[in-house]
Order: sequence, then structure tokens, then C-alpha cells
Amino acid sequence: MGYQEIFRESNEAVSERYALVTERIGMICMEETVKEPYQDYFRRAAEFIRLASGILGMEEAGMLEKRSLLECEESNRRLFEELLPENYKDSYLNPKTAVSRLGEKFGGLLCFLYARLRAMTPYAFEGRKMHMTILAELFMEIYNCFEEEEEPEKQEIEHILYWFFHDYSEVFSEDKVRDLVDPEYDFFTKIIMESDLFDLRYLYRYGEYISENETKTAEFLNSLPETEIQSMADTMTEGFRIGYENTGKDLSRKETVCMECPIGFERIVRAAVQNFAKMGLKPTIYRNPFSFAEGGAGRKRGCYAKSVNRQFEFDHKADGAYYLDKAYAERRLETMRAAFETYKKQARRHAGPAVMEIFGELPFEPEMKPEAPEYDKKQNELLVYQMNGQGQLTNQYIPGDERSFTIIAYPIPEIGPDFEEIFRETVKVNTLDYMRYRSMQQKMIDILDRAEKVHITGAGENRTDLWVAVHPLSDPRKETAFENCVADVNIPVGEVFTSPVLEGTNGTLFVTQVYLNGLKYLNLMLEFKDGMIVRYSCTNFETEEENQRFLYENLLQRHKTLPMGEFAIGTNTTAYRMAKTYGIAEKLPILIAEKTGPHFAIGDTCYSHAEDTKVFNPDGKEIIARDNEISILRKDDPAKAYFHCHTDITIPYDELDAITAVLADGSCADVIRDGKFVVEGTEELNLPL
Repeated sequence: MGYQEIFRESNEAVSERYALVTERIGMICMEETVKEPYQDYFRRAAEFIRLASGILGMEEAGMLEKRSLLECEESNRRLFEELLPENYKDSYLNPKTAVSRLGEKFGGLLCFLYARLRAMTPYAFEGRKMHMTILAELFMEIYNCFEEEEEPEKQEIEHILYWFFHDYSEVFSEDKVRDLVDPEYDFFTKIIMESDLFDLRYLYRYGEYISENETKTAEFLNSLPETEIQSMADTMTEGFRIGYENTGKDLSRKETVCMECPIGFERIVRAAVQNFAKMGLKPTIYRNPFSFAEGGAGRKRGCYAKSVNRQFEFDHKADGAYYLDKAYAERRLETMRAAFETYKKQARRHAGPAVMEIFGELPFEPEMKPEAPEYDKKQNELLVYQMNGQGQLTNQYIPGDERSFTIIAYPIPEIGPDFEEIFRETVKVNTLDYMRYRSMQQKMIDILDRAEKVHITGAGENRTDLWVAVHPLSDPRKETAFENCVADVNIPVGEVFTSPVLEGTNGTLFVTQVYLNGLKYLNLMLEFKDGMIVRYSCTNFETEEENQRFLYENLLQRHKTLPMGEFAIGTNTTAYRMAKTYGIAEKLPILIAEKTGPHFAIGDTCYSHAEDTKVFNPDGKEIIARDNEISILRKDDPAKAYFHCHTDITIPYDELDAITAVLADGSCADVIRDGKFVVEGTEELNLPL
């Protein structure tokens, strides 16, 4: 059927409404029916809507693919120029500017509306006329309020915005589920599989901001021979297949795989799609969620380009505060369930995500703006409730114990002048001989399995002093507490990990600097008591209040506390050396950074929603540390068992003093001492150090 057929009926149904509302919006720039300071705002917003409507017209006429490269570049610039950092300070998209110019009464609300209208760009490129129509009608309804003789009441505007998201929740929920599991939604698949990838005009068909990162990445990959492209695709797709094989899951029962991929990497993605086709899997590819209503806020997912402005994304990450209440949260869960019911057959046959991440962006230190929306205490609780509910629905219709994943990362040109060298070094890191690591890691596990606790201490300015409790083994001949991770789903190779026993896991985790989910944290400190975070701090901002809010919203993801879901020892010293050689340690994605030292995940365990699936190490021993005292609650109350987050925090080798196993008889055995591996047979790992 294809994506155009999916939207055909709804588009035809609103065709007349669309014509009327866009005609009316076209008149705004010539009218003076709204008083200042609001007139300039509405004219700018109307001009943007007209620009997006022009794209929709070209899409319907089949003209987007016929534009010259110069026309594509100019159109892309015009669509996104207000978001560019050099222009953002003067834009109504900026909460500080909007409140300054429009006042505290309406500045935040109108800024939120303008930001929401930005979704018209991708809607136009996909030909979603119905979505364009409802946003345009929302804009006109609010514009009409300001045309009245008397200034509207704030509550009236809040009411209009609230009911828009409540009433159209069904539309947004269906979008989210269908785009994830139904291969008939093939907007991105068609671009990737049918375009001439050596003609870079294809990049401008996505409806995303195209920077030099996307164009230079595509040009670089176009310079590589097909054998190298195929090898990179094979690394990812084989990791996905082996993930199913190693966990005893039946891949033959699945029909789709979700490709999460950055724009510019199409040659690799195309080869990966062809590999998956040989496994009987069709791709599903969705767009990176635009807003809270679609499940946005957080790392880039789906098909995405490098952020055009991370401050804009940070400023608007709590936009849901304008409409989130108990009724909306329940409505959202109700419509999500209905959407999953509609697509339950496709969901059941969905195999999981194959993820490609990018790294190399300059570390982002956000500005905290009092003008930006914030969730209040009740909304924070509702947000956690809603996210937990959506996680449970996803697991119900796409069971965690029947799906898998794989994830791999590559640099982008923003990483610096050594981009091509770093890219090739990353390929080497991603394809290291896992057999050599498997043997060395097993020697560490043999010691760690004898431990009751593991003591981790930092060196120099690092104040880490942490005790991690280890699951006891009933039968050490057949059981292990640590997984020997050798690069199947989690590429590159290089870690041993466990789910700690929470009781007895105590102390302080400290990192002088770490980069997590696109945000930089300075002097991050987490204090644990019986495996749960009881205190946290950082030094990103001048006031303790700002630092606490920053950590609560972004690291704890609005949970009052989180458990330690994972303790791991990264062994990929080759990746560590690459980071040191090129000075890119702070730019590494956590996927690679977690392999360059011990790391600790806060949130769910690595076995979330699949705890009952038996997992075995290469030596045949079953990994029994799949649950902790929180996740085991799934048997009685799943709502209390999961947090739907898992954030790894790594201590680099040069901030590490020692990792010591404390054995049952009270004796100690070092795994790392003075930042070096000391277990007999692991000396090779120290060579890159």
C-alpha cells in the first residue's frame, strides 16, 4: 500500500478544510486586526505556515524530487533558519524572547504554539494534509481570540491548547504505533532504497535540517568501495541475528525490524535492509519524535539528522506541562492501547530495533531558562505514570522476552578535521576479534564469581568509593553472576556485567566529567544506599537548585530515585586509546564509552522485561543475575518493577584506582589496580594504556 495510501483517505476528507484555513492564514500578513505586541508574532507564524504549505503543494504535485540542488538547499535554509543558533535568540521559538516581547501572560503559551507548528515541516514532506490542517486550524482558533476587541483571558488560550492535544491524542497514538511496527509506512524506506545515493538531492527529501554533517558523511561513504559498506552493514545485522541466537529466541517468527538510522548513512542502511531481507525481515523506519505528544524528549531515535539547535530542544522538553493532567494521561494510555489493538498482528511479529548512533557533536551545556515550561510535582508523577503505562503496553504487544536489538555507533564530520581517520578507527574498534576478548573476560569473571562484594575506588580528583553486592551462586559449576559480553547486540566488544544485589550496594559514584544523552555533566556525584540513589549533585550551574533540577529532570528522568541496574567492567582499551589519541573522549557515545572503564547503569537491569529468558555465557554457564529486588516485583505489580530508563555512567581508566573482589573468606583479589588490569592472562589489555 505505501505511506501515501495510508494518508489518502484522511487527506481527502480534510481537503476543503485545508483550502479554507490556509487561504485565511494567507491574509494575516496583510491584516492589522491584532494589536501589538502580538501582531508581529502572528505574522511570522503565518509566514512559516505558508512556507510549509508550499512544500505540501510541491509534494502533492510530485515536484520535490525535481528540484535542483540549489533549490533544495535554499528551501532547507528558509525552513530552518529561525532555529539556527545565530538566529534563535531573536525568535519567538525561544521562551526567553517570547516572554520578553509578548509578556508573561501569553509569551510562554504562544512560544509553545509556535514550536508545535514546527511539526508542519515533516508533515508537509510526507504529505500528511490532515495533520497540517489540524495544526493550521489550531493556529487560526487562537489568532481569532486575539482579534477580539478585548484581550483574551489566559485560561481561554490554555483551554484551546489543552483540548487540541486531548482530542487528537488518538491521531498521535496511532502515528506512534503504526510508524513503529507497520512496514506499509515506508516514507523513509523509499528514500533509502530507491534514491540515487550519489545525487545528494535525496537528503532534502526527509524534511529534516541538512547540515554539512549529513552531506559530508554521505560524500565520504560514497567514496568507499562496496566491500567496506557491506562489511559495516554485516557487523550490525549479524549482531542482531546472533542476539536472537544467543538468547534462544525464534527469529523466524518475526517479520519486521525497526531501523533507527542517522541521515547521511544511507549506503550502510540500504545494505543492512538487504541483509535483513535475507532473514525474512522488512524494515520499519519512523521519524525522530518531534514533541512530548509523540514521545519525544531524550536521545535521537528513529530516522534523524544532527540537532539543528539543542538549546531549542532543551527549552521545549517540558512542553507537555501545558496540557498534561490526569485526564490527558489516561486518554493517552487509552488511545495507545487502541492503536496497539489495531496493529497487534504487526506488533507481535516485530523483532525489535537495529540502531545506528552518531557521535562527535560538541558537548552541550544548556542554559536553564526560567521562562521555559516546567512540570509541577503532580505532573512529574503523572509523567512517570504515563511513561510506565506506555512501557507496559509496548511490552504487552511486543513482548520483551521475544524481541532483541543491536546498536552500533559512528562519528560525524563535526568531530573535527580527523573525521575520516576516526571513522576508520571506529570501524576497527567495532570489528575487534571478540574471541580474544572472550578469553580474557572469562578470566575476570572466574574471580568475580567468587566475590560477595566488589569495591571500586577512584584516583586523583575522582572521589568514587563504592561497594557493589554480587548475586551468590547456588552451583558455581553451572552458574555465573556476570555476562561475558562479546559484541553481538551491543557493539563494540568489551565488557563483563551483572545486575547487582541492591541490599549492600552502598557508597559514592563520582565522575569529573561525563556526556550522557547529549548533555554534559560536571563533577557528577551519586550516593547509593542499598542500591538506590539517596543523594545527587553536579556543578553545571551556579546554584544548587538549578543543579538539582537539571539532574532530576534529565538524569533521574523525573523519578524520585533509581536503582543501580548494572555494574560492568569495560575492557575495550583500544577504544580508550583511540579517544586519547584524537582527543575525543568527551565526544564518545556511551555505547563506546561504557567499554572504556567500569560503568554503572541507573534504572532498569540489562534484562528488563526478559528476566525469565535463560541466558548463557560462551562457557555454557547460566547467567543467574537477571533480577534485583525491584525488577522481581514484576511478578506481583509490574508498574513498580520498571523505570523504562537505563543510563550508563563510566569512570575512565585514568580516574580509576582499583576494582577489588572481596571473597567469601574475607580475602581480596584485584581485577584492576592503579588503573591497570592485573588478573593473570589479561595483560594484553594494558598495551593500549
